[in-house]
Amino acid sequence: MNKKVLFLLALTCFICLSSYAQRSSIRIGYIDTEYILQNVPEYQDATAQLDEKVMKWKSEIDERLGAVDQKKQQLNSESVLLTKELLEERQEEIDIEEQEILEYQQKRFGPNGDLMIQRKQLMQPVQDQIFTAVQEIATNRNYDFVFDKSADVVMLYSADRFDISEQVLRSITRSSKRRQAESKKERKAAEEEDIVPEINVEKEEREKALADKKAVREQEIEARRKAQVEAREAKKQEIEEKRQKILEERAKAREEKLKAREDAKKKDSEEAEGKKDDTAETGSEKKDAKVDDKAKTDGKKPAEAEKKLSPKEQRQKALEEKKRKILEAREKARQEKLKAKKKKDSTGI
Repeated sequence: MNKKVLFLLALTCFICLSSYAQRSSIRIGYIDTEYILQNVPEYQDATAQLDEKVMKWKSEIDERLGAVDQKKQQLNSESVLLTKELLEERQEEIDIEEQEILEYQQKRFGPNGDLMIQRKQLMQPVQDQIFTAVQEIATNRNYDFVFDKSADVVMLYSADRFDISEQVLRSITRSSKRRQAESKKERKAAEEEDIVPEINVEKEEREKALADKKAVREQEIEARRKAQVEAREAKKQEIEEKRQKILEERAKAREEKLKAREDAKKKDSEEAEGKKDDTAETGSEKKDAKVDDKAKTDGKKPAEAEKKLSPKEQRQKALEEKKRKILEAREKARQEKLKAKKKKDSTGI
């Protein structure tokens, strides 16, 4: 509705002005602000620099959002292993990071953000130059009205002969060249005279207040994070101490069980060794008695046989008997030595 009203008003004014111009020779011109901006080198360079900043800000925001999404996925996968307190702490950290990203996004791209401010700062000098050039051209060439084709007012038709955009652009270019030359001279003079540049006190105070506010907020966030980390570490330490205590108790019980088993095994071994020694001693005594009986029997047999043998055979028989007794004595001594050794081993001396 508003556009229609504006259109009708503009059309009515234009018709009235045209009819009046026919009677009174009124000069009318128009400019194309978008065309002028596209052909001002300083504006294009500044726009390119601003676009680079915007891309950098967007990349930083996307990177931080990606990190937050990754933390969310990790928290979802680990949620079954975490306690309720740890889960709430992790979720709170993620919420804080998301809030920080949102504040940063508003700071850069909000209605009063850096992008809007820098665009206004970028547009204002060029708009001032365009306005100055239009006033100069309109005064010198006696234009009564100059319209902006890029403005909200709809122009259904405009003849090229009324377009003074090129004249405005040439005027801005000449002014820019003169200003650059003057700036070079001023910079050179400032270097020679050591002029101290003017300081914007209000701007510095505003920036300082913002920096202080940001520092306080960062300190609060850091203190909160530090407290959360300390509480989490204390809880982990408590869990680790409980776990270590359980492991020590299990190890102690296992050692006691192994010791009891070894003591029982050692006791059984000693009892078996004692029984074995008793059996060996009894067997040795029986064997000695058997050997003595055999010796007595064998001693009687040679005495009876000596009566039937010749003197030579008797000597031979005596030598063999002597040899046999020596061997028996050695065997008996060896048996006694073994018996004494076994008895010594069983007593542990």
